[in-house]
Amino acid sequence: MKAELRSNPNSISLSNPTLFNSHQNPLSGALKGCLGNLDGACIEKLLLHCANALENSDINSAQQVMWVLNNVVSSSGDPNQRLASWFLRALISRASRVCPTPMNFNGGRSAFQRRLMSVTELAGYVDLIPWHRFGFCASNSAIFKAIQGCPKVHILDFSITHCMQWPTLIDALAKRPEGPPSLRISVPSWRPLVPPFLNVLTEEVGIRLTNFANFRNVPFEFNVIDVSPSIEESSLNFNYEFLLTQENLVQNDEALVINCQNWLRYMPDIASSKDSFLEIVKTLNPRIITIVDEDSDLGSSSLASRITTCFNFLWIPFDALETFLPKDSFQRMEYEADIGHKIENIIGFEGRQRIERLESGAKFSQRMRNLGFFSVPFGEDSINEVKFLLDEHASGWGMKTEEDMIVLTWKGHNSVYATAWFPYKFDN
Repeated sequence: MKAELRSNPNSISLSNPTLFNSHQNPLSGALKGCLGNLDGACIEKLLLHCANALENSDINSAQQVMWVLNNVVSSSGDPNQRLASWFLRALISRASRVCPTPMNFNGGRSAFQRRLMSVTELAGYVDLIPWHRFGFCASNSAIFKAIQGCPKVHILDFSITHCMQWPTLIDALAKRPEGPPSLRISVPSWRPLVPPFLNVLTEEVGIRLTNFANFRNVPFEFNVIDVSPSIEESSLNFNYEFLLTQENLVQNDEALVINCQNWLRYMPDIASSKDSFLEIVKTLNPRIITIVDEDSDLGSSSLASRITTCFNFLWIPFDALETFLPKDSFQRMEYEADIGHKIENIIGFEGRQRIERLESGAKFSQRMRNLGFFSVPFGEDSINEVKFLLDEHASGWGMKTEEDMIVLTWKGHNSVYATAWFPYKFDN
């Protein structure tokens, strides 16, 4: 949604608007039309002005903008203020490396700190808004259809949500008319160092899944593939080729499923790493490949471009949480802090340290087609399942179909896309 559509009727008053009346002050241009109040559009102008100042090493101008933002953002205010507080924190982090001098800005940040969640808490976190469950539902429905009649199934799972997707699929397989398949799920021992974080080991998650599968009479095996990166624990050092070419990774009598949930964005070089990964995946001849991610382009080398795109995309979860959680809700602050972690990486870092390199669903679909993959259409049953899921959430959530994908929307604006692919023609 464009910033002007996020206007706040309770606009924020500037404590000293005369400070910006001078034509010599570089802030006068940034605040043109905004004197007396700061809505979403004006906050975006200030963020861009600060970004341009930092890119031009104009620390004085950057500090002036930060001073204004520091006086109007709030981690406990309205959605615009809460979102902007994390952008300010990211800009302060970036400025501290451009010019390591003390700056008395708090970034509108509260004392809230991220923590390790229990499995039960993670389940509640995932259920807050359909940001993750949409992808789980769409992917599980496509997988269920693709493996019909298969006696043995192996899912190679790349996901940041600690296997929260799989109980629902296990339950569905237990009810399969021909009986459940023998199911094997494998996950890599490494995951991107991004929220949410869990307070139990992956092996413990596997034990819980095994117990649930046994309860539902689904033959089940859980494997953690030990692929350790170098000491930096960076995606740059994660050897996908080694992982995907391990002996006995895929057995001849198994239907292989490759599942990627909010994962491929963490590959370091969009131009080559994703393609290399997908080309290896193709040689494994999977039954289906499911891919879910956020529908935005955040990989630009331009800081200003990333700020504009990010600000006009990540307002969605802030706005959605505002509809049903109080301003001081711990769940809300925890969720927003994890989005803030993303913002800080997108805005505050460059090069090897910037691991958030998201690309839109449309661009990713074109990448898949260029590599020779064929799109799997989502059937009416899959779409109805997603619609049923969204009925459990606020009325602002919706779904639409676009070429090669279905998309989760908030107030009509794209948030998350889901796609499914074959490495060979659909009619084969």
